[in-house]
Amino acid sequence: MGDALGAPAENMRPSEIRRRWGRIEGFVSDDPAGTDDTEYAIFSGLLLARHGSGLTVAHVEAAWHEWIADRDEGPFRGAGFSERGTLENLRRGLAAPISAQHRHAWSDGLAMRAAPFGVFAAGRPDEAARLVTVDGSVSHDGEGILGGRAVAAGVAAAMGGAGPAGVIGAALSVVPMDSWTARSLRRGVIAAGRAHPDALSTERAVRSAVVIGGYPWTDLAPEAVGLAFGAFAAARGDFRTAVLTAVNMGRDADTTAAVAGALAGAVNGAGAIPPEWASAIGPVRGSCLPSMRGHHVLDVAALLTPPTS
Repeated sequence: MGDALGAPAENMRPSEIRRRWGRIEGFVSDDPAGTDDTEYAIFSGLLLARHGSGLTVAHVEAAWHEWIADRDEGPFRGAGFSERGTLENLRRGLAAPISAQHRHAWSDGLAMRAAPFGVFAAGRPDEAARLVTVDGSVSHDGEGILGGRAVAAGVAAAMGGAGPAGVIGAALSVVPMDSWTARSLRRGVIAAGRAHPDALSTERAVRSAVVIGGYPWTDLAPEAVGLAFGAFAAARGDFRTAVLTAVNMGRDADTTAAVAGALAGAVNGAGAIPPEWASAIGPVRGSCLPSMRGHHVLDVAALLTPPTS
């Protein structure tokens, strides 16, 4: 959901967004669809549904081969550099964790697919962080792993009934306090919590607190996670506000909006999603991962949650 809203603003500056659309308040494309964020989240969700808490690095590596690396299915549209680097290493015969030794192991590619681990491990942030670390060891290292841990733990706390403060606390509890990820997350949340006269001022404050001016890569995990949690904090957990705050800050907007939406959605439930947004999104198209074509993110979420009696 968040990635479909944020995709048009990806890699844009807020001033560019405003010149083109004003403030984005909903879909700005006629045919919105989930990006690589949703398709990879479905990939990880299906893998988790298959193996549960018994998930191992070998399972993850085998799935990358089965569903992605060993297929010849086109240009891999929309994939990030971390995923491309991982595929190149796997196709060369390298195994985890060496498969994650590429130049973008710090990317937000794990954070973007981390929410399913929080859904599965509802109320257990440490377990969510452990499982996403297993998943990420094939493709990420260092701050890239930490970004995924923060998101998975935050979603798990929210699924267990935590409010915004508890979600943020859970995210920080599973990463080293002196890590770049933790520092960026704290800066974003603190900036969001200060008094601001309007949404634009809030977005500017969060962005200024987190973004490294002039740095060329927008998919940096500490930055994306800091922006997403800043948007979530600024919205006080409200789904619509969290997503739109992330979208209008630009940078890696599909991922930041997806993460902010995952956190707020886990706090508030599916009923918080505006109906006009929910109705616009169907099964994924497989634009990035053809093997995921036809899966709907809500169906995968249902596989990860125990049935209610």
